[in-house]
Amino acid sequence: MTLKNFYITPIKSYQYISKMLPANCCYYPTCSEYAKWQFEFNVPHKALAASSLRILRCNQFFKGGIDYPLIEMHPQKPSCLLTFNTEYGKIDILYWFVPKSMEPNNTHYYVVKDFDAINRAT
Repeated sequence: MTLKNFYITPIKSYQYISKMLPANCCYYPTCSEYAKWQFEFNVPHKALAASSLRILRCNQFFKGGIDYPLIEMHPQKPSCLLTFNTEYGKIDILYWFVPKSMEPNNTHYYVVKDFDAINRAT
């Protein structure tokens, strides 16, 4: 069991149980989905801090709305991806990484889930 799964498993359990409760999160994606994405793509201490702050903001004093997780990463060069595609075939894309700014040295990206790809896979 990896460290990532150590954090994600309780979140998935909560999501399973919360399906029986009325929806009351004022953000999209929901706080539990936000936390799950954070732990998938961030280091644990940053993911825990971002998820905790998000949960604290999820109340009637904040407006809510769309709030995608922000991660820091250094993407691979496009030429590396071309060799990956020829060796392993078609890749199913589940998440899109949208740059926060268009600066050349930008390392901050929003995580957006491709729900259409998930529907095609099933």
